[in-house]
Amino acid sequence: MFKSGFVNIVGNPNVGKSTLMNTLVGERISIITSKAQTTRHRIMGIVNGADFQIVYSDTPGVLKPNYKLQESMLRFSVGALVDADVLLYVTDVVEDALKHADFVEKVRLSAIPTILVINKIDLTDQEGLNAKVAMWRELLPEAEIIPASATNKFNTDNLFDAIVKLLPPGDPYYPTDALTDKPMRFFASEIIREQILLNFDKEIPYSVEVVIESYKESPEIDRISAVIYVSRNSQKGIIIGHKGSMLKKVGTAARKELEEFLQKKVFLEIFVKVGDNWRNDERMLKNFGYIDKD
Repeated sequence: MFKSGFVNIVGNPNVGKSTLMNTLVGERISIITSKAQTTRHRIMGIVNGADFQIVYSDTPGVLKPNYKLQESMLRFSVGALVDADVLLYVTDVVEDALKHADFVEKVRLSAIPTILVINKIDLTDQEGLNAKVAMWRELLPEAEIIPASATNKFNTDNLFDAIVKLLPPGDPYYPTDALTDKPMRFFASEIIREQILLNFDKEIPYSVEVVIESYKESPEIDRISAVIYVSRNSQKGIIIGHKGSMLKKVGTAARKELEEFLQKKVFLEIFVKVGDNWRNDERMLKNFGYIDKD
């Protein structure tokens, strides 16, 4: 009997959701940094077996929205509670579970088979882990609780087996050789944005959006033209840097990552433009894919 289903990964920022997603898929699907709000879109990773297909969906971290972009990100997370066959709620050993008690309550009431993953268990001892398990048993009594370490791949095999057991019978949703539903343009933009997250501090990483304006593939080399949008004119100079030094640094690092990802040569050119207050601009958010177009 073939089994298939959507497994949505939800949780708060900085609990290691994206690392867990990549570990379960076995490929680098989501970008990973130590900064919160790294994931902005729902990103799918597909795992195929002889008698199953798992469609993982990594959602943005749960947060209190301060602008329209974050409102859209929160909708992705809340939407994950109604269109899943299995729900992975990811927490860790240091998170305050009551910080987003309203979202936890939505998970409890969702009626979707839920696995509560306590991540980063390498950062605590057995006594601390036992206390976390007891607390979550009270908050989500119907959930199966699995402690794990996504970074160290500890207990992730048992987590994978638990997911497969919960899958409903059904035909595959995607071709059995598919890895994700996202096009290469998406991964190119995410890899560039990852370098911005790694190389800039404070508000800058959260004020940019990366758009791929052209992507031309050939057997020998892919040619990519990208635009980094910033919210204010003052941020443009910071992204470019003195005599273009920061933009060159970001571009070089992103090109190397893209070449490793694609296993071929890449020509990458990046421009910087100002999209005034784009995070609150509904038209721009639609163009960037955060809000459905009418």
